[in-house]
Amino acid sequence: MDNQTAAQWENGWLQLCTHLPSPNFAPRSDFSDISIVVIHNISLPPFEYGHGAVQRLFTNQIDQHEEDVFLRSLTALRVSSHFFIERDGKLTQFVSCHDAAFQAGISRFNAREACNDFSIGIELEGCDFEPFTTEQYTQLTLLLKSICCFYPIQAIIGHEHIAPGRKTDPGHYFQWDKLRKENLPIVTDYQWPNAS
Repeated sequence: MDNQTAAQWENGWLQLCTHLPSPNFAPRSDFSDISIVVIHNISLPPFEYGHGAVQRLFTNQIDQHEEDVFLRSLTALRVSSHFFIERDGKLTQFVSCHDAAFQAGISRFNAREACNDFSIGIELEGCDFEPFTTEQYTQLTLLLKSICCFYPIQAIIGHEHIAPGRKTDPGHYFQWDKLRKENLPIVTDYQWPNAS
């Protein structure tokens, strides 16, 4: 890791983005154990963008007075992600990468369950039913390169791969080839292991 990459990080916080700390995380026992990045998509309300609802969800600011019925149903939810990339490429960090964000849920990668413990989560503003933007891919590529330089990442994978049958994101519109061209450790042929 070069000095320039090291200077981009402080206590698990990337210095080149907006910080909006979330209370929804757990301390990691060993942040040097981080080995995968999980890519998600999210839109709130569903299929709508730019309302700030994702930011409010991750910081527990959604309440019973929301006009939208769907948002009101989320008031007790306690979730987060390390990073969120909006449609215009704006990057926000909610949880230090040294901590475990509540992003993967029930999940498994290789022989390990509970992927929150050893992963970094990135949410893309979007859904399963339309393409992501050029600005999002540009920001995502820069972010992944920095993460891979700073942490011992072995695989970049979708939520759909570690929680099949439960999750479908980032979805079939996500262009994994854009990341492969950057020589990032993409793993999309992962098969959910049979229960022993």
